[in-house]
Amino acid sequence: MLTRRLPVFAVTVVSQAAGLLALLVAVGVRGDVALRPFLLGLLAGVGGGVGLAAFYKALSLGTMSVVSPIAACSAVVPFGVSLATGERPSGIAVLGAVVALGGAVLASAEERRSQSPERARAVVLAVVAAAALGLFVYFLGLGSREGAALSTLLGARVGSLSVLVALAVSQRATVRVPSRSLAPVAAVGLTDVGANALFAFASGHGLLALVSVLGSLYPVVTLLLAHVLLHERLTRGQQAGVAIALAGVVAIAAA
Repeated sequence: MLTRRLPVFAVTVVSQAAGLLALLVAVGVRGDVALRPFLLGLLAGVGGGVGLAAFYKALSLGTMSVVSPIAACSAVVPFGVSLATGERPSGIAVLGAVVALGGAVLASAEERRSQSPERARAVVLAVVAAAALGLFVYFLGLGSREGAALSTLLGARVGSLSVLVALAVSQRATVRVPSRSLAPVAAVGLTDVGANALFAFASGHGLLALVSVLGSLYPVVTLLLAHVLLHERLTRGQQAGVAIALAGVVAIAAA
């Protein structure tokens, strides 16, 4: 909603900075930063920054109906890597993860089909976004499993903010936010940190292959909020996607 009336870089940089300040306060209270989790978080943050930049650039080309479903596949990266490195969830849980991911992709799709001449470029950028965001999730979970979630979160925020600031400077984009909008933009950053903290906690207590898929269902939540708060109409495909995603979550929970 904020990016509809404010520059994208302004929202992302200021919100990320607000999250970083909150984490620095938390670190000040705790008084220590573990190096390895911090570095893993830094890798995650670079992936997150690149992923966000690629995603927004792809959207700017006017092919949301193609971009969003591809970007929603980001969980395939941590899911596949986790399985390849030895995680073995039950068959029902794997099936639930696949179903939930498919539902998220379907829920992200739109009826409109863009005829933009930049369609091919948007697809490439969306694949880059999915891969980079997938790496963000994987390294964030990996660092959190080291027993120092706060250090991992701090590294992730430093990495993502550094990438976004560098991109904003290179494109000479403004990062100024009107004073009346500072509070809601900062709230976005704090909410993002809270979500990442919950993901880090879940990663330390469950299989990353499954946690990453559950964490990738944010398009479903976004869709429902847009329907309730903005009164946006859900297509039949999106309604089916929400139902399928929820069925997958139930299967994972029952496994």
